[in-house]
Amino acid sequence: MYSGGYAYFCRTITLYIACMDYWERLFLYRKKLLLPRINQLVNWTLGLTYLCAFAFLAAIVYEYGFSISESEQERVHLVYRVVWIVFLLSTTLQIVFRQDDSPFKFTAWTWVLSVLLYLTLLPVVFRQPEPDTKVYWVWAFFRSPYYRGTILLLYSFYQLSGSLVRLMGKRTNPSLILAGSFLVIILVGTGLLMLPRATYDGIHWIDALFTATSATCVTGLVSVDVPSVFTLEGQVIIILLIQVGGLGVMTLTSFFAMFFMGNTSIYNQLAIGDMISSNSLNSLLSTLLYILGFTLVIEGVGMVIIWYSIHDTLGMTLDEELFFSAFHSVSAFCNAGFSILPGGMSNPAVMQNHNLLYVTLGLLIALGGIGFPILVNLYETVTYYLRYLKWKVFGRSHRFVKRVHLYNLNTKIVLVSTAFLLLLGTLLIAVIEWDKALAGMPVADKLVHAFFNSSCPRTAGFVSVPLLSFSVQTLLLMLVLMVIGGGTQSTAGGVKINVFAVVMLNLWAVIRGSEHVTILKRELSYDSIRRSNAVIMLYLILAFTGMFFLSILEPDAPLLSIVFECISALSTVGSSLDLTPKLGDWSKILVVLMMFVGRVGAFTLATGLVRQEKKRNYKYPSDNIIIN
Repeated sequence: MYSGGYAYFCRTITLYIACMDYWERLFLYRKKLLLPRINQLVNWTLGLTYLCAFAFLAAIVYEYGFSISESEQERVHLVYRVVWIVFLLSTTLQIVFRQDDSPFKFTAWTWVLSVLLYLTLLPVVFRQPEPDTKVYWVWAFFRSPYYRGTILLLYSFYQLSGSLVRLMGKRTNPSLILAGSFLVIILVGTGLLMLPRATYDGIHWIDALFTATSATCVTGLVSVDVPSVFTLEGQVIIILLIQVGGLGVMTLTSFFAMFFMGNTSIYNQLAIGDMISSNSLNSLLSTLLYILGFTLVIEGVGMVIIWYSIHDTLGMTLDEELFFSAFHSVSAFCNAGFSILPGGMSNPAVMQNHNLLYVTLGLLIALGGIGFPILVNLYETVTYYLRYLKWKVFGRSHRFVKRVHLYNLNTKIVLVSTAFLLLLGTLLIAVIEWDKALAGMPVADKLVHAFFNSSCPRTAGFVSVPLLSFSVQTLLLMLVLMVIGGGTQSTAGGVKINVFAVVMLNLWAVIRGSEHVTILKRELSYDSIRRSNAVIMLYLILAFTGMFFLSILEPDAPLLSIVFECISALSTVGSSLDLTPKLGDWSKILVVLMMFVGRVGAFTLATGLVRQEKKRNYKYPSDNIIIN
C-alpha cells in the first residue's frame, strides 16, 4: 500500500515536471518565435493602415473636388470599402495581440472609437428589417455612408496624429516638426484650392500657394478677390486652413494622439508641453482641451452675435447668413482677416448701422490675440472665484484654500499692454482721422471704426476704411502696432507684446541706471531679457531684408507700400496699401516666405536650424566695449 502511494506520487511529480517543461517550452516558443512574428504582422498592418488613411483622404478630395463620372465614383467607393476592411482588421489585431509594454495605451476614447467602427458591421451581419420600425431606423443609421465616412475620417486622423507624435519620440527637433507641419498643410491647401470645384474659372498655382499660405499663416493678404474667385467649396477650404493654422497643427495632432492614445513618452509630453506652454505634464491633456474648448466657444458666441447683427440686412438667405457669420467669426478670432464680402469690411452694405458687427469682430481679434495661456489663466481665475462664492454661500462647514497669486506675470503684462495699445490706438486714430478718413460719419460710427482699425493692425487684416484714405501719421501708427503684434502662444503675429514689453522695461532700467529689470514686484530673468532683444533684432533684420529685395523686384512701387507689405507679411497682419494684387510672381514668392517665417516664428525657426552650443563649464574673462 505504501509502495503504491509512492509510485502514484512519483508519477504525479513526473507528470507535473513534464507539464512544466511543456509550458516552459511553449512560453519560450511564444516569446522567441511566435511573438516576433505577431509583432511583425501588427507592424505591417499598422503601416498599411497609414497608407489607407492617406488613400481615404485622397479619395474624399477626388470625389468632392472634381466632377467625376459614375464609373469613377464606383472606384472611389471601392477605395472606401477597402479602407474600411483594413481599419477593421488593424483594430482587431491591435486588440487581440495588444502588449502591456506598448508605449501607446488604449484609452477609454480609443475603445469608444473602436466600438463605433465595429458598429458599421451591423448592416452587414443582420439583414434589413421591416421598414417603418425602430429597428429599421437603427439599422439604416449604421448603414448610412455619412456615419461610416465620419468614423473612417476620425480613425484616419487618429492614425496620422499618432505617427506624427511617434516622429517626435525619435528626438526630432520640435521646431523643425512645427515648421514642417505648417509647410505640409500649406502644400496640401495649395492643391485643394486648385481643384476644379474650388474656383469658378481656375486659379494660377502662384495665387493658390499665396492664398493657402496666407490662410494657414492667418495673415489675410490676398492676391485675388476671394468672393469672386473661390466657390463655396473653395471658401470652406480657406476657412479650414485658417482654423488649422490658427490653432496650430501640432495642437490638433497632439490632441488627437493624446486623446485616443493616452500619455505618450516623457519626451513627447515635454515637447508638446513646451509648444502649448503647459505648466505641468499632468495638465497637458486638459490644457489641450482648454485650447480647443475656448476656440469653439468663443467662435460660436461670436458667430451668433455676428448673425444677429447682419440678419435681414444684407439680402442673404439664412444659410448664407450662417456661413457668413461662421466664416468671419473664425477669421477674426484666428486673426486671419479674410472676408467673403466684396471689398471686405469696407463694403458699403455694412459700413452703416452695423456697429455691433465691427465691435464683435474687434473683440474677437483681441481675444485671439492675447493668447491661449492667458485664456486658460483667466478661466482658472474665474473658476476659483466661483468656487469661493459657492463656499461663502453654502460651504462654510469645510475649509477653503485661498490662492494668493491668481494671475501670473505673463497674464498681467499681456492684459495691461493689450488694453493700453487698444485704447491708445483708438484715441490717436479718432483724433487724427476725425475730419479726414472718418469725416461724415456719426460720432458713434467714428469711435467704432477708430476702435476697429486700432485692433486690426495687431495682426488681423480686416479694413473698414480704405487704408489709402488714412493720413501718413495713421499709417505709421499702424506700422508700429503691426510690429508689436499680440501675445505669445496666440493666433497673432508680430514680435509679440511680451517681447516688446520686456525690451521697453530693459530700456527704461538702463536709462535709470538700474541693474535689475523689475515689473509688478517681480524681477525679470536675464534669459528673458536676452531672448527678447534677440527676437527684436532678428525681426528687424528679416524685415529690412524683405524690403530690400521687394524694392528690387517691384521698382515702381512706392516705398511706404513696400514697407507696409513686408511688415504686414512678417507680422502676419494682412493689411496692404493695394500692392498685393499688383505683385509679380517672384514678389509673391518672397511675400509667401515672409508669411511662413512670421507664422512659424523667426527665432523658433533659427534655433531649430542652427546647431545649439553645448553648455560650457568655464567662462572667458569679461570686458567692456564703448557704447556711447
